[in-house]
Amino acid sequence: MLDLQFREILTLIKTAQNRVIANTNQELIQLYWTIGRYISEQLNTTAWGQKAIEQLATFIQTQEPGIKGFERRNLERMRQFYEIYPDITTALRTQLSWTHHRIIMSRCKTQEERLFYLQLTSTERYSTRELDRQINSGIYERTLLADVQLSPNRSQSQPLSGVFRDSYILDFLNLPPNHSEDDLKTALVRNLRDFILELGRDFTFVGEEYRLQVGNSDFFIDLLLYHRDLQSLVAFELKIDKFKPEYLGQLEFYLEALDRDIKKPHENPSIGVLLCRDKDDEVVEYALSRTLSPTVVAEYEIKLIPKETLRKKLNEFYELLADKQS
Repeated sequence: MLDLQFREILTLIKTAQNRVIANTNQELIQLYWTIGRYISEQLNTTAWGQKAIEQLATFIQTQEPGIKGFERRNLERMRQFYEIYPDITTALRTQLSWTHHRIIMSRCKTQEERLFYLQLTSTERYSTRELDRQINSGIYERTLLADVQLSPNRSQSQPLSGVFRDSYILDFLNLPPNHSEDDLKTALVRNLRDFILELGRDFTFVGEEYRLQVGNSDFFIDLLLYHRDLQSLVAFELKIDKFKPEYLGQLEFYLEALDRDIKKPHENPSIGVLLCRDKDDEVVEYALSRTLSPTVVAEYEIKLIPKETLRKKLNEFYELLADKQS
């Protein structure tokens, strides 16, 4: 009984500590933004030159040697921080650390990309290491690619864009180029934490080789997950070769069985993800055009794709869409 009461007190302590940390972080971000605004305004409206920032850093260090974090380089970042986010509420609403902001400012090229990572990092609660990895993997470009490809498929009853992507980067699996489907499945389960990070944290793992019984026959889904926000079971079928239209028949059969026998009354229709080593986007479009089941065909890479390659592919899709609409 005492242990239970003691745990309640410990919970109160930890909750209070978290609030203090959050408030301290918010105050720090506010301070850096305010200093950045002051420096920016002085540089734009007075006789301050670029050397003034270095002189300011020296002055702070001389006057208060114990104060850290106000070196010239960091003061330059504060100025950049203000000029990127002239409205402080944009930066504060996400409750990210200064290190998170530094990574986003230094790695992202456009305001849209920065806002994407601000929101994603806040929603997914990325550590700085996880944020850095997601930027390296081009998750912004891959999400936009998926939105471009998934949005035209109006035959499907559920909105899949924004949740699923056109490609998944599985570099953390350390798979050899010539691997089997069993190798892929085993590695995904063994590295489940990183796989969920790549998918998005609203996914939860249900099982591998998930058994479905239809009539007197048994069938097995490679991986079964659940998406909390969509409230849908998500069946993953793994293919180590290029997408073939006939793969969809098997996946649709699994989705029908899940909806009839496994799905709970309050849940939405099950979703299928066909994860292939490669795909032809035009073949995928044709194959999905008459598919009523919510289905995604994505490809996976076992090493990072250069961001420039992703951006080039995204531009090609936008040009293709523009040609179709004109």
